Amino acid sequence: MNDAKPTIRIIKDHIFKGFIIALSLVAILPLLLILFYIIRNGMSFISWQFIMNLPRPVGETGGGIANAIVGTLILIAIACVLSIPFGILTGIYLAENRKGKFSYFVRLSVDAMQGIPSIVIGILAYLWIVKPIGSFSALSGGFALGIMMLPVIVKTTEETLILIPDSLKEASLALGVPYYKTILKIILPSGLSGILTGIILSVSRIAGETAPLLFTAFGNPFMSYNILEPIHSLPLLIFTYAISPYDEWHALAWGASLILIGMVLALNIISKIVIKKWKVQF
Repeated sequence: MNDAKPTIRIIKDHIFKGFIIALSLVAILPLLLILFYIIRNGMSFISWQFIMNLPRPVGETGGGIANAIVGTLILIAIACVLSIPFGILTGIYLAENRKGKFSYFVRLSVDAMQGIPSIVIGILAYLWIVKPIGSFSALSGGFALGIMMLPVIVKTTEETLILIPDSLKEASLALGVPYYKTILKIILPSGLSGILTGIILSVSRIAGETAPLLFTAFGNPFMSYNILEPIHSLPLLIFTYAISPYDEWHALAWGASLILIGMVLALNIISKIVIKKWKVQF
């Protein structure tokens, strides 16, 4: 009888572990099916010419998505320039001022921004930038994407800096180091992993956004480097080609989808590597 109880307990443990593993597999099954379907339909169209060439008119075979890849990188660069400095500075402020009415209002605003639909942000960018300028542009698209990046960067910066012990800052200040140098040379380097992770995750989030770009960047079938002109991107290209009645464009959409998924997965893998290599430990 005494040996039976441990055996039953071990059996229950194995059953519970098996149940957890089964549920985990069910949770990742949609991702695996999506990847399988996109790879199966898009892999045959991936080639160097597909990546380096511009789109061709309807009816002509071949063509590529070089303008969309370049446009995506330009939009991400503009969004990073506009959001990273403000996001990090806001995160520092919230980490250094954990109490107070103003910091509470700022924190509440950041939380609310995370729930704003992307299409609403696109409409706001249209009203604030596109209408005053008088044309669609990469600048307005980068602005909309930057707004979407901002809450993620702020929250990850704040949460990372909160983990850093106050004794580290107090020791620096006690040695006579100015406050701004303490923040820039002691606190920020100590939380570099969390800040970089937030930036990478925010970039991976906006890389596949389409709705705000419909009102801002609008799209461009040609190669464009001017941030004050309309510009193409991978999400816009996929959307445009997927709803078209042409089979050639459908094929290009599958290839572009595979490249976009690869970019997003690569960014997420890089963020995991950064967390593992430079994890904040005290």
